Amino acid sequence: MSKNKLRVLFVYGDDEFAIARRLKKIQASVDKEGMNTTHLDAATARKEELNTAINAMPFLAERRLVFLKNASGQYRGKNQRETFLAFLKAVPDTTVLVLYEAMGGKKATTNWLAKWAQKTREIAGAEAFMLPKAWETRDWVERIQKEANSQGGEIEGQAAARLAEMTGSNTRQAAQEITKLLTYAKFSRPITLADVELLSVNTAQADIFALVDALGNGEGKKAQALLHQLLDEQDAFSIFGMVVRQFRLLLQAREVLDQRGNVQAELKQHPFVAKKLIAQARHFSISTLEAIYRRLLVIDEEAKTGKTALDLSLDMLVMELAG
Repeated sequence: MSKNKLRVLFVYGDDEFAIARRLKKIQASVDKEGMNTTHLDAATARKEELNTAINAMPFLAERRLVFLKNASGQYRGKNQRETFLAFLKAVPDTTVLVLYEAMGGKKATTNWLAKWAQKTREIAGAEAFMLPKAWETRDWVERIQKEANSQGGEIEGQAAARLAEMTGSNTRQAAQEITKLLTYAKFSRPITLADVELLSVNTAQADIFALVDALGNGEGKKAQALLHQLLDEQDAFSIFGMVVRQFRLLLQAREVLDQRGNVQAELKQHPFVAKKLIAQARHFSISTLEAIYRRLLVIDEEAKTGKTALDLSLDMLVMELAG
């Protein structure tokens, strides 16, 4: 963080790994030794405690650093929010106040503190850190390439796409895998697809690809084995969400193919991922994919109403599709 008039920074999103790393960078930039740093939680901090932390003079330093967790949810009414915003505007230039909290995409787009920070740029700033979405593969691949660059190395496009597929939306694992891969390459050459295949570990999202491959190829036993392995390792609702996303992508890819369009361009996918989607989509007709998607909607409703256990519904779906 540069030494300027910024007094309040709001760091938010659902990528908790990226948020934690950003907070560490702020700490190192403003108060590396931690002698002038205070950590508070808005749920438990008293008004007087917060006021003291903000207005205290820094000790043998230019600025103090105050971290305040989960502020936006503690000020719910209009009067409370107006009072807190007035307090933020009065933060002295000898203090950097960092507000931070985890929140999903919908809340992030409407958060009142984020909107205030974006409008009050003379003293405040807002930084969002969101997890990559399964259908935004191109953006996720670019983030992986940037991560490799930030660690002092490079990763080839196909390798980044494969790593994105393997790690799903787990940004912490992706960063760790990149460190391992760059170390293997001795930081002397770009990470290749062969490196990723050799050293990196699949996550559930990659296994979903394998599951759909097995279904498309009529390999019922393999598909069931993959599903049971996934259900042993993760919550059924997480697995179901990934299945829905994958079939939504396949339905979109099939529609593009039937219209003789370009899957990579229209779905905004990396060439490596688009190639795999095309191969999978060709195993299903548009009517079959539409029927599967309708079936998934029924499964979702039955699971939420308690009519049928989700793991049982998934098992039955795999048996039906595998024939």
